[in-house]
Amino acid sequence: GGRRAGALDVHFGHDSRTMAATDGGGGGGGGGVVCAADGCTKVATQRCPKCVKLEVAAAESSFCSQECFKAAWEAHKAVHVAAKQRAAAAAARAQQLDAMRATQRAMFDGYVFTGALRPGFVTPMRAVPKHIARPDYAATGEPEGERLARGKPLVVQSDETVAAMRRAGVLAGECLQLCKRMCRPGVTCDAIDAAVHEHIVAAGAYPSPYNYRNFPKSLCISRNEVICHGIPDELPLDDGDIVNFDITVYVGGVHADCNATFLCGDVDEHSRALVDCSRRCLQEAVKMVRPGALYRDIGKVISKVAARAGFSVVKSYCGHGIAALFHTDPNVPHYAKNKAVGTMKRGHTFTIEPMINAGTWKDKLWPDDWTAVTEDGKRSAQFEHTLLVTPTGCEILTVDAADYLYENDAGDVACPRAAPSVQYNTLSRLARGGAPPPDECERAVESTAAAAAAAGGSPRHRR
Repeated sequence: GGRRAGALDVHFGHDSRTMAATDGGGGGGGGGVVCAADGCTKVATQRCPKCVKLEVAAAESSFCSQECFKAAWEAHKAVHVAAKQRAAAAAARAQQLDAMRATQRAMFDGYVFTGALRPGFVTPMRAVPKHIARPDYAATGEPEGERLARGKPLVVQSDETVAAMRRAGVLAGECLQLCKRMCRPGVTCDAIDAAVHEHIVAAGAYPSPYNYRNFPKSLCISRNEVICHGIPDELPLDDGDIVNFDITVYVGGVHADCNATFLCGDVDEHSRALVDCSRRCLQEAVKMVRPGALYRDIGKVISKVAARAGFSVVKSYCGHGIAALFHTDPNVPHYAKNKAVGTMKRGHTFTIEPMINAGTWKDKLWPDDWTAVTEDGKRSAQFEHTLLVTPTGCEILTVDAADYLYENDAGDVACPRAAPSVQYNTLSRLARGGAPPPDECERAVESTAAAAAAAGGSPRHRR
């Protein structure tokens, strides 16, 4: 409230209130605020002191006179009740957050980290609107469809399923573009998760990682020594980080999965070489996808590229089949001399997502049971696409994220470009009532930068 200039006693039966007069400064009544009494249009000069204590907005708690205050009292008491309810809810929320922080800290007690990165606070899960179609694990966290599909023949996708996957793939690519724009020092991972979450649900889609085996966020953000499955938290990105953003969306009954590693600020040359190598590993692997190729041979190509650059290939996590199910057969290991089974056929859809380490290929899991880090604490990088086997080669179903990937010099590799992207963007705008999409990036960058300134089984890409 404003600076107190005087007081008048106001009595209503057994209830006594003192309304403070104000000179209009410091956010109290006055200063152009209209009297809160119903029907009165005079400029307010006094505020209800209880409202000031309860931090009620001046527009709801300012009056022009004692008479208006008396006349409005019966209705005005409801403002106090609502303010108390808000305060109680805020206190309960703060207590819940404190308990979450304590639980998360206790999870890492005694844990020996392999590198410099430490976990930050993971905020509560965001809401997904009720009208959005959900995968089978959305409520329980358990992907029952994946369990039932194990050991069955690989699925040849229908034309309708492929069309739906193209649509989902364009949205996933849009999200990667958003991540690239937000990958700046001072921006928190939680702010990026919030922006991606809102972009996905605004398009009528479901963020596939959300509650998949109880994963708490809408994408994975893996920094520096984190190989994959990093959980977005409140810590800001640092200058010199390399940051992988792993996006999967579910829309039209299918998933599309892609990821990319971006440079945050001024990154050292060795880390740049690592990122470039992981990009080339995916490029070369994609070129060999065609009917009749063996899934196990993908790892041979990737290992050669990585070895020539002096890097290693992670063995614990691999690519996977994808369509109506988030993760399914085939397994697609990225290392040589693997024992993956299966031959590529027209209509197969799967991901290739090599994880390339600067040091050892071995990994270690954080106590959150998700975050996989390099055993020696050195950095890791990754790129991924969802692919469709075509009669002569393959089609990339996840659109390039802001020029980060392909020269596309192989004639048998098709990558959707402007046309499908424009088509999906138009649908997104129509879903928002014709208005252009909000600039989630700039809002999050500004707010978080300001805050920072003030402050076991076969290797499979699933848990």
